[in-house]
Amino acid sequence: MKLVVQIPCLNEEETLPLVLESIPREIPGIDEIVVLVIDDGCSDRTVEIARQHGVTEFVHHARNQGLGRSFHDGVVRALELGADIVVNTDGDNQYPQDQITNLVQPIVHGKADIVIADRQVHLVEHFSWAKKKLQKLGSRVVNRAAGTELPDAASGFRAYSRESLMVLNTITRFSYCMETIIQAGNKRLRIESIPVTTNAKTRESRLFKSTPEHVVKSGAAIVRSSLMYKPYAVFAWLTAIFGLLGLIPFVRYFVLWLGDREGGHVQSLLLGSLLLIIAFMSLMLGVISDLIRTNRILIEINLEHTKKARFGKSGTEMMRDQTSVPQFDAPMAAAKASGTARP
Repeated sequence: MKLVVQIPCLNEEETLPLVLESIPREIPGIDEIVVLVIDDGCSDRTVEIARQHGVTEFVHHARNQGLGRSFHDGVVRALELGADIVVNTDGDNQYPQDQITNLVQPIVHGKADIVIADRQVHLVEHFSWAKKKLQKLGSRVVNRAAGTELPDAASGFRAYSRESLMVLNTITRFSYCMETIIQAGNKRLRIESIPVTTNAKTRESRLFKSTPEHVVKSGAAIVRSSLMYKPYAVFAWLTAIFGLLGLIPFVRYFVLWLGDREGGHVQSLLLGSLLLIIAFMSLMLGVISDLIRTNRILIEINLEHTKKARFGKSGTEMMRDQTSVPQFDAPMAAAKASGTARP
């Protein structure tokens, strides 16, 4: 099997050597290991240092494109290289690359399509109390949307099988972490998690400037992905909520009307009508969104076939083809061995 370890980088000249030196050179079940560096608009010596450490495969961005796009472009290049498994780690050395061996084993043995490293957030010393709680809450929300039970949904230290990457499609430029889990969960891919211990903090995160920004962007990614795969559930809830709220003013109006209270109480009718109109619009949006979801599924099936046609065979399949003898040549080979072949 062929493993590609991809490393998205943005000015990581100081920490990249630590990452490259800690990547295993031999892994049970893996025949070839390739390191792929994604240069996301680096302005320092990151690329030069990577070459000095023997890296030969790169993806270059003229300017910073974001983590989501870097992951996408790295995966495309890894598939072009014939990767059977793609491991994503970070250039800041926050993840323990020596655990890549354990990370890929469930995929090597056919027990998982995706393996996510659990950073054991409660043990990370440089995480504040608030960040630990938000990480836990975020994982709970993602698990609810994806139908999974992952302890650390925000972890970017992951291994993907070739088959899983054929059906996953990232859209957001912020971060692929939440989006790919929700997609994988709704596409019934097998996801496992293994505990790891992170390395010491080397720098501040460049993915977001503040915790509120991280919460807003992550929340937006979760909502967007949820709407893509379960729009009917979202709009059904909105329809039910506004429908019930719309009935309350009507009930109030009829109670007052039956009691012969003075006043027309038209405001109750207006408010109730407005809320019921919103409920009806939510219902219609749900129907339209579900039709769009059906169309998206058909497009994704077509995209999967396109990927398989574009990227061809994996490293394992190519090795198998090279070592196997075609069936139509087998009788001739046997005849030559016995000396009975005709000239």
